[in-house]
Amino acid sequence: MGRSVRRDPGSDGAARVSTPLLEVQGLRKAYPGVVANDDVSFSARRGEVHALLGENGAGKSTLVKTVYGLLRPDDGRMQLDGRVYAPASPHDARQAGVAMVFQHFSLFEALDVAENVALGMEVPPPMRELATRIRDVSETYGLPLDPSRLVGTLSAGERQRVEIIRCLLQDPQVLIMDEPTSVLTPQEVAILFETLKRLRAEGKLILYISHKLEEIRALCDWATILRHGKVTGSCDPRQKSARELAETMVGSELALPAARTQDPGEVALSIAGLTAASGAAFGTELKNISLEVRRGEILGIGGVAGNGQDELLAALSGESRSAPDSILLGDLPIGSFGPNERRALGVLAAPEERLGHATAPDMNLIENAALSGRHRMRMVSRGFVNWRKARAHAEHVIKQFDVRVPGAGSVARSLSGGNLQKFVIGREILQQPDVLVVNQPTWGLDAAAAAAIRQSLLDLASQGAAVIVISQDLDELMEISTRFSALNEGRLSEPRDAAGLTLEEIGLMLGGAHDLEIGQGSSGPERAVGPGETVP
Repeated sequence: MGRSVRRDPGSDGAARVSTPLLEVQGLRKAYPGVVANDDVSFSARRGEVHALLGENGAGKSTLVKTVYGLLRPDDGRMQLDGRVYAPASPHDARQAGVAMVFQHFSLFEALDVAENVALGMEVPPPMRELATRIRDVSETYGLPLDPSRLVGTLSAGERQRVEIIRCLLQDPQVLIMDEPTSVLTPQEVAILFETLKRLRAEGKLILYISHKLEEIRALCDWATILRHGKVTGSCDPRQKSARELAETMVGSELALPAARTQDPGEVALSIAGLTAASGAAFGTELKNISLEVRRGEILGIGGVAGNGQDELLAALSGESRSAPDSILLGDLPIGSFGPNERRALGVLAAPEERLGHATAPDMNLIENAALSGRHRMRMVSRGFVNWRKARAHAEHVIKQFDVRVPGAGSVARSLSGGNLQKFVIGREILQQPDVLVVNQPTWGLDAAAAAAIRQSLLDLASQGAAVIVISQDLDELMEISTRFSALNEGRLSEPRDAAGLTLEEIGLMLGGAHDLEIGQGSSGPERAVGPGETVP
């Protein structure tokens, strides 16, 4: 592939010539019915944060899994530091100096940090020595971590630090990061970015996948863009707007969500003083939760992962039950009702975990549509499933929400994460619920797909449904919410009108200081949250 030539904005305009550290040429990987990577070629160099951009199903995950040795390409070649690079396994990749931090953490909650790190090492040193190395590396890179802490007691951001430090102890040349900020607070994002900039300054190459385009613009030096498995271009993302990047990815103009102005109607669902233990070993107890959501509005609930989001959704969906009058659907006590009874009444929910919770992995989309819609859409008669109705519902979801899949007979686990997310959310919305509760509705979705999901939630509310959106994406919540509350350590703050909320107010709410007077300790004027901004 040879040498790459790029112009750096802000320099004297001369072309900068550099020898690539990683070269990929003509890479192809096909599965039955789909070509995931089709003649993919790109190069990346030392001291660079290189973004891989593309909509869901564009082939990004297949590409990095090939670089990391999890997949073998059908055709093409790679070079690393000028040598032929063809890893047969992640072990080979690690030996060559390639490490990867996955989107989903692979940690054991009942083990401590040092024990989890040891499990990811080829030949771990004695535990005392390893603990010292973990402390040294964590301090060097600004990722404070106690080697003796149980992983089950760590926040999502701290768990990610475990994964990163496990990689850094291998002293990699190339670090692959797949959606690294999806579960982080704004403060943790800032810490991660400082770490990545330090690694870049040391000459590391970082391959970075994210759907958060403002982050790409703030962090990345170069971007390779994929569409339908092919490389369609490359650019300096710092010279593009987030919207321009999104439109380059999808190949068309991006439609932004638009809310319809209306006054909320009557209270559709309310909770009064709900306290409930978590069913998980390291879960979060709900503490005196009270809320109400009206028809025609979207109540946004923000919070860092692990503060009771799963428990709140379980309480609202009926997976965990409570005293009958602790939850009211209008005037009807439903606290003791299970999920099927609530679904029949029009209370629907979509949990965060798509595969295994929201869908049965080995069932096809028709069967998964029947599991969710059999009560609301009357798919069962005298004990028999009406498969024609189930197929029609699944095909309607696939068409309406642009689920990229060969057909409704495809099993759930065969879909990419983003396409499965579109199916799960669409399956619930198209049942026309009276109350819809969703946790992380656009997690892992590209900009166009996320905009479409948010618009569908706004449309559902405008039709008179009451919608509760639980999300860690503050931009998302500020874009679609009528009112905003924060969940912290199982406690829910008083809701505030979303319009005009400031960075300082949101930061205090997320941190649990709900009753503090705004302005205390402020070092500057208040501002409303803007797209892509983070809470300092």
